[in-house]
Amino acid sequence: MSSSSSNINNTFFEGTYQFAWKESIPAGLTETEADFIQEISSIKNDSKILDIMCGYGRHALELAKRGIRVTAIDNLHSYIDEIKSKAADQNLPVTAIQQDALHAKLDDVYDAAICMGNSFAFFNRADAIKILKNISDHLKPSGVLIINSWMIAEVAIKHFKEKDWHYAGDYKCMLEYRYCLHPSRIESEQTIISPNGDVETVQGVDYIFTLDELELMFNEAGLKTKEVYSTPRKKKFSLGDGRVYIVAEKIE
Repeated sequence: MSSSSSNINNTFFEGTYQFAWKESIPAGLTETEADFIQEISSIKNDSKILDIMCGYGRHALELAKRGIRVTAIDNLHSYIDEIKSKAADQNLPVTAIQQDALHAKLDDVYDAAICMGNSFAFFNRADAIKILKNISDHLKPSGVLIINSWMIAEVAIKHFKEKDWHYAGDYKCMLEYRYCLHPSRIESEQTIISPNGDVETVQGVDYIFTLDELELMFNEAGLKTKEVYSTPRKKKFSLGDGRVYIVAEKIE
């Protein structure tokens, strides 16, 4: 998978999963993560932030409610339309753009950037570095990038299961995984059963990097790791924690 045009994850959220994903977000998480983003990046009223692979805009809209100017980018048309509608209804400073993250055309300079909800894992090393370089080129000196993931090696290897299932609201999600090498990745097949009984199966790939590998990728893009947390309450990350919040800083 060497280019975005062949990236299986491009269509992952186009069907039922986009609704199941919304139902999987715990109450209060978005607000807590927005608090974390503001504190870590020192952004304030009228600062500019890039939300790349923004999904349905839960962070973009929450940060905009706090007076922060947000550029939100996602490849899914329905998500971008939803963000535009909500931002217009609430008169929020959000510019929502439908673009592929790998080919995003950025024309501003940002105080900070975020890539939340495990989206960064959708790209192999070459494509991930291309995205990082694009972000770094449009960050102010000492600006930060925050990446949230549960598919770095220090998390994924500890928690890997070949089969699993869970409910996302009223959606039942049945999951099958394969851990593959060269490159390290987890290939998934997820079957979503809607409340009305409709069934849809989607396939995806998460690329697995260690924190050291990510550090080398950051360095190549002009960034460096600043902090690594396991929760938005700033608990320091430990091996085997369930997720990670990586804070990288642009090298001056």
